[in-house]
Amino acid sequence: MLGLVCAACAQGTFSFDQQSSTESTLGEGAVAIQTNQPLGQSFTPTFDSLNFIRLYLLDGVANGSGATVLINLRTNSITGPILSSTDPVALPDHFAGATNFFFPVSVPLSPGVLYYFQPVLQSGDSSFTVNFHNGFGYTGGNAFFQGTLRQFDDLWFREGTYNVPEPSSVGLVLIGFGALFYRRKRIA
Repeated sequence: MLGLVCAACAQGTFSFDQQSSTESTLGEGAVAIQTNQPLGQSFTPTFDSLNFIRLYLLDGVANGSGATVLINLRTNSITGPILSSTDPVALPDHFAGATNFFFPVSVPLSPGVLYYFQPVLQSGDSSFTVNFHNGFGYTGGNAFFQGTLRQFDDLWFREGTYNVPEPSSVGLVLIGFGALFYRRKRIA
């Protein structure tokens, strides 16, 4: 019984706060991360914390080189102070898909305040792009290309919190007593 408990894996839950779209609509274009810095998106959270940002990334050139990407969370502007950065994510050559970028710890936010995120190509292939669209209609912010606000454009993004359920104290005590009872019964 204890072996089954140790082998059990918890499933986390994504709670989306702000998003420009869902996985059903990916956008109409892509903008190169490296050559369009400062590149990013402003957003206005309603949650009081942030654990992840999901972006749709694409490597349009199959050249044998992947890339490592991270996201800076900024305040005041797309070039403002960095509040936190996600853990870097290594992406393979010719990658295309939605990618989750997790912050090492939950970042406290003030709901209703404008924040900015900036994808950064840390190393590798400079052909990596992030999807955007001028028809997403996200009203809580805008995209920025080369530091310039793009009033009708938004990067494809989703952001929010990620919760991993933990077993209750009562459940853990019952499992412990069960394992102890099982062990004592085998010895006797």
